[in-house]
Amino acid sequence: MSFPIVRHRRLRQSAGIRNMVRETHLTVDDFIQPIYVTYGENIKSEIKSMPGVFRFSLDRLQEEVKEIADLGIPAVLLFGIPETKDSIGSSGFAEDGIVQEATKLIKSWYPDLLVVADTCLCEFTDHGHCGMVHTVEVDGHICGDVLNDESLELLVKTAVSQAKAGADIIAPSNMMDGFVQAIRAGLDENEFSHIPIMSYSVKYASAFYGPFREAADSTPQFGDRKSYQMDPANAREALREAETDVLEGADMLMVKPSLSYLDVMRTIKDQFDLPLVAYNVSGEYAMVKAAAMQGWIDEKKVAMEILLSMKRAGADMIITYYGKDASRWLAEK
Repeated sequence: MSFPIVRHRRLRQSAGIRNMVRETHLTVDDFIQPIYVTYGENIKSEIKSMPGVFRFSLDRLQEEVKEIADLGIPAVLLFGIPETKDSIGSSGFAEDGIVQEATKLIKSWYPDLLVVADTCLCEFTDHGHCGMVHTVEVDGHICGDVLNDESLELLVKTAVSQAKAGADIIAPSNMMDGFVQAIRAGLDENEFSHIPIMSYSVKYASAFYGPFREAADSTPQFGDRKSYQMDPANAREALREAETDVLEGADMLMVKPSLSYLDVMRTIKDQFDLPLVAYNVSGEYAMVKAAAMQGWIDEKKVAMEILLSMKRAGADMIITYYGKDASRWLAEK
């Protein structure tokens, strides 16, 4: 009777052996939990397309932050829904802007909890694009283009205002050419040379952002973002984007979304010796939630498998709406 020369199953036969030889591990230190803050009083409103995710007014924010801190999650990513919007997103860089006020409160409550500030203008502009736009009317329809260099000036002001408010990490997500260099220079000139930049280096024009646009009220009022976010068909272009950000001074690189771009994540991780961030985006979260609510999948097992796949692909950190749940599930072991 012949036997296999190699018996791979020897290392799978018990939980103890499987645990010892496991190559990839998730821990609570991997997670960054997004938070949505809004104006008003006594607001904790669930986002319809993202069950379990809420918008919080500043007077209800502490309950969410306390839960996150008590779970041991090391960082939060802040998104703000402003009281007013205009063509340049001025509420995004106001000293008393919603993100700035939330940052001050969080750092006063939990000084050791890292605040990551999303640096973009789409939530704050009345047109929903990530910078200044030039618009024209064609056959009764509004058309336009995002002005790259003019937008950089506003993004620098936003980053500096966030740093002044106490943000620990600046995370620019706008995908303007030259945004890392401009923000790095602006931070350095304002005595924030110690503040790292977590660059949304590889951000695709993805359909997986749909629920976020409801959550942040940031749907473009005309056109789309394909002229500045990446084509989902392109992988080599991601290397050029990441290399540019490295040369401009980025401290961390990000791939967004992550689940459909694990190949890109692995390539970036192998090519560049910087910490890599995966963004487990709103549409990825919503799909799992919807299927779980129908009883079609085991939510815990599927969500943890997805997060593990991102870590396996090279992620050092994962921005995820499952941060709180995953931290609880890990604590059950």
